[in-house]
Amino acid sequence: MARTTRASAAQAAAPAIEPQQLSSPPSTPALGSRKRARKSVKVEDTGDVNELPHNLATALPTLGADDDVAAKLSPPKKRARRAPKKESIEAEDAIKDESSDEKQSKATPKKSPKKANYGLTPGMSPYPDYLRPTPEECREVTRLLEKVHGKVSAPKAIPPPSLDVSGCGEVPSVLDALIRTRLSANTTNKNSSTAFQGLVKRFGTLSEGIGKGSVDWDAVRRAPQKEVFKAIERGGLADRKSKDIQAILQIAYDEGQERKTALTSTGEAVGAEHEPQAEKNTEIEKATQNVLSLDHLHLLSTNDAIEKMLTFPGIGPKTASCVALFCLQRPSFAVDTHVFRLCQYLGWVPKTVKKGQAKVDRNTTYSHCDVRIPDEFKYPLHQLLIKHGKVCPRCRAITGQSSVGWEEGCPIEHLVKRHGAKKGGVSVKERKKAIEAAGADEEMAEKLAEAEVEAEGEEGASGSGSEPSDVPEKD
Repeated sequence: MARTTRASAAQAAAPAIEPQQLSSPPSTPALGSRKRARKSVKVEDTGDVNELPHNLATALPTLGADDDVAAKLSPPKKRARRAPKKESIEAEDAIKDESSDEKQSKATPKKSPKKANYGLTPGMSPYPDYLRPTPEECREVTRLLEKVHGKVSAPKAIPPPSLDVSGCGEVPSVLDALIRTRLSANTTNKNSSTAFQGLVKRFGTLSEGIGKGSVDWDAVRRAPQKEVFKAIERGGLADRKSKDIQAILQIAYDEGQERKTALTSTGEAVGAEHEPQAEKNTEIEKATQNVLSLDHLHLLSTNDAIEKMLTFPGIGPKTASCVALFCLQRPSFAVDTHVFRLCQYLGWVPKTVKKGQAKVDRNTTYSHCDVRIPDEFKYPLHQLLIKHGKVCPRCRAITGQSSVGWEEGCPIEHLVKRHGAKKGGVSVKERKKAIEAAGADEEMAEKLAEAEVEAEGEEGASGSGSEPSDVPEKD
């Protein structure tokens, strides 16, 4: 019996087409007359420029109100694979390790905080001789991007997590923010939101008492790791993230108990000298009821709070800076993949580095720009560069001259030098056009040009490094 292929089956199922009588044979197309279609690139759903990024505005699902929640959070259908992925193997190994009910009922063992600062010194740039960006550059880029994407306004208050509050007005607690931002790494906002809601669906929320409306983080802490894995598996990297989350929760629990002991005995704890008695009593009550919290980080300086967060498993400079910016409401220039790319295009970090200096990456870009950018521009530039990096037909990572929308231009065309052959290099004509559209005066244009020349001269002939890649990376 002849083997039936997919193509032959599809051909058999297709309706029969009557042959047509042609009065004359079709004309042969002239060589070279066909135009190549421009590539259509899928644009991310970015929403309003004031919406909080990194999964920080995810609303908690109202349990029992959405009949489709269970279906949305159910594991995706498995497809046949030629070879199992490493993460799946690790997840299976983790499940096998929990071979007995006794093991499954145990809480996550206590882990000592990691000791790492990623080679960064708070308040010091890794490139002290590189004098960009200047305050004038920051002001001009903010002005131009706000003309296109809208005015950015930082939230004035930090409302607590809630089952009812949703959208861009919700800024969660410190612990909540850390977990949300950790889930947002290396995946889309949609997937990280689904993973976060998976935790809520599986472990529930506190319905009463001092932590009412918050996720039951203590239940997540005490659960077997495979249960946390199942709750967040749709978000990607679930094995690594589930371990990090439980380790962070264990640290939060231990610190809460230690601070409770200190506050009830001597009244001395880190930052307690700045803490009103009512807040001390709240801390003690939370620890007594096993309501996990890291809100005492509000009592620390910005640098101390970021350094503290960097000791947590899975928390890097981007996450720590985001929590400081959005949750602690401190000036901090968080750098994600979009911000990093735009900082390179704008020339705000050196293309090459001097001998002995760290290579240019997201962490060193954060450390350098956090020193160079005035505090007043850190919040709006973070939001605007993310928005612009997602929607600009020229500044998005995966677009090129053949992409749809390229001819629409870019509001900061005269300020950027994009790397990568598909971006087409620098066009004098496009730059002049962008300057006219920007409405920038000649004095400002001259200042920016002088800053650019001066910074490039500082790099010197002794610099080392390579042209950055234009391959898109996940955050």
